[in-house]
Amino acid sequence: MKRLTTLFTRPRNLLVLLHDTAMAFLAVLAAFYLRLGDAAFGQEDTILQLAAVYAGTAFLVLVVTGLYRHAWLYVSFSDCINIAKSATFITLVFLPIVFLVTRLEDVPRSVPVISWFVLLAFLAAPRLLYRMVRGKTFALTARNQHERTPVLVIGAGDEAAHFIRATQFNSENPSRAVGLITATPERVGQIIHGVEVIGLERDLEQLVAHHRVQNETPLRLIVARPEVRGETLKRFMDIAQATGCSLSRLPPAADVRDYGEADFAPRPIELEDLLGRPRRSLDRAAMQALIAGRQILVTGAGGSIGTELVRQIAAANPAHLTLLDNGEFNLYAIDQELGQFWPQVSSRAVLADVRDRDRIHSIFTDEAPDIVFHAAALKHVPLVEVNPLEGLATNALGTRHVADACLAHGVPEMVLLSTDKAVNPANVMGAGKRLAELYCQAADLEQSGTRFITVRFGNVLGSAGSVVPLFEKQLAAGGPLTVTHPDIERYFMITAEAVELVLQAAALGPGRNDQGAIYVLDMGAPVKIMDLARQMIRLAGKVPDEDIKIAISGLRPGEKLYEELFHGQEPPVGTDMDGILIARPRARALDAIGARMDQLAEACRRQDAVTALGVLTELVPELSRPDNPEAQPKPGYLKVVK
Repeated sequence: MKRLTTLFTRPRNLLVLLHDTAMAFLAVLAAFYLRLGDAAFGQEDTILQLAAVYAGTAFLVLVVTGLYRHAWLYVSFSDCINIAKSATFITLVFLPIVFLVTRLEDVPRSVPVISWFVLLAFLAAPRLLYRMVRGKTFALTARNQHERTPVLVIGAGDEAAHFIRATQFNSENPSRAVGLITATPERVGQIIHGVEVIGLERDLEQLVAHHRVQNETPLRLIVARPEVRGETLKRFMDIAQATGCSLSRLPPAADVRDYGEADFAPRPIELEDLLGRPRRSLDRAAMQALIAGRQILVTGAGGSIGTELVRQIAAANPAHLTLLDNGEFNLYAIDQELGQFWPQVSSRAVLADVRDRDRIHSIFTDEAPDIVFHAAALKHVPLVEVNPLEGLATNALGTRHVADACLAHGVPEMVLLSTDKAVNPANVMGAGKRLAELYCQAADLEQSGTRFITVRFGNVLGSAGSVVPLFEKQLAAGGPLTVTHPDIERYFMITAEAVELVLQAAALGPGRNDQGAIYVLDMGAPVKIMDLARQMIRLAGKVPDEDIKIAISGLRPGEKLYEELFHGQEPPVGTDMDGILIARPRARALDAIGARMDQLAEACRRQDAVTALGVLTELVPELSRPDNPEAQPKPGYLKVVK
């Protein structure tokens, strides 16, 4: 019914249907003439009647197949398949009708077959001609080729072929492919849409130089292999910089929206492309089942991790979503986003501090969550070092308040988001998070009805206040980029991947016999911050140490050169969850930890830093925070690295 409505309300559709019907009528006339020659003129009445029946049949079949709805400007191989199917159906329906009426007397047996071939040509030819004329394909070969940027395409697969077609189809496209580079030797010498595969990726630098000699100077390299990341992409970037070319990449083939655009535009290389992280195989059905139809509460909902948690949870159709945060603007921002993009999700924004025990219990009474994701924390190491009681009140005692509320209100599951800074901590921030881990591990081992899942991971790329936004700000100011130590390195993961793995652990963890364990996200290899700074300078189109300097500022209070994901007493254990490992528990009894945390709470209330840090050191003996501030490097010292 919808097809018929659009047929008679849109003149374009009706015009195309009438055109195709007329082509079917002409196809029969042409078939008789091709079969009988001039003798066909002696059977005009019969031939016209058969042509009319064939055309009527075509009209009905084409209404059913909907061929008239296909846009001629974007005709493709799939459209040719649809044309062939429609012509076949028309002929197959036409044959029994004619047989019942005429018994095929005076009709050569080959005419229906010839009609099928002719109809194919009559339907396809106008569409292809229209595409070539409207797409200005002819004009590109003669008129504006010299005006467009010559590019070398790295890749010779589907993405490369689609990009070349896009450049040829759209005369406004700024790129002109002058060669393809492949990783497969067998493809060298092949031609794809008129563009030759000129060589292998390992010879890329020489191939760029060769094209310069041949007066086909490529000004841009475009990566058309979505699987290329990490070190390989860094090598391409180095070659692009050495040869004076820019570097960009095409969208992946899975992005149907990009494939629907005529220009199929490349995008700049992004920092996350250089991490080289493999794609994870996630149990999305389990993640969906975890959230769908359940009451979810997220603390720290306005933070970098919290906002991504809210987005992914909202997309999984929870029954209700509670957003809890102590920052008014951040909470307002994520609440507005939730209302804009997921208006169907029932939600409530709650302004509260996890350090307020009574307020947290009141919220749990009102909201009755089924799952709590605890992301609220103070995370900036230097700030927590000079404000240790605030850090402990939030990261350790705040976590206890949330965990105790889960126990008191019978919440089935709580997920604590922890950090690699909790392993052999050198600062109060990390030690406070380790204390939060200890409390949740002990509560999980109690098996009191609430399952506590602790997930530990490293730095999130681009999170608020982290090194990447700092470098971006410094780049915008013309430099220098400040690195605290030449050898400092960190684990990095993009926000979306971190949250996906958190949800994976939350979905699959309760079904495992891992009480008290910590789920550790596989962060891959650590990244040197110095290398990160150089890559960001290159991504900005600048030359490190020439256009933009890098300065060494000295380690900040509480900062370590290297972070760790596992303590020596919690050796990693593999799981059947891709990207997730387990750190075996090294926990204490919940009552013992609770008693000492009562003392910590009282010390924080009295602003007694000495007692509070003493309790912290007892509970987290691996804390190696120096008591003497003079032992820390001077933060004001700058040294430019050559």
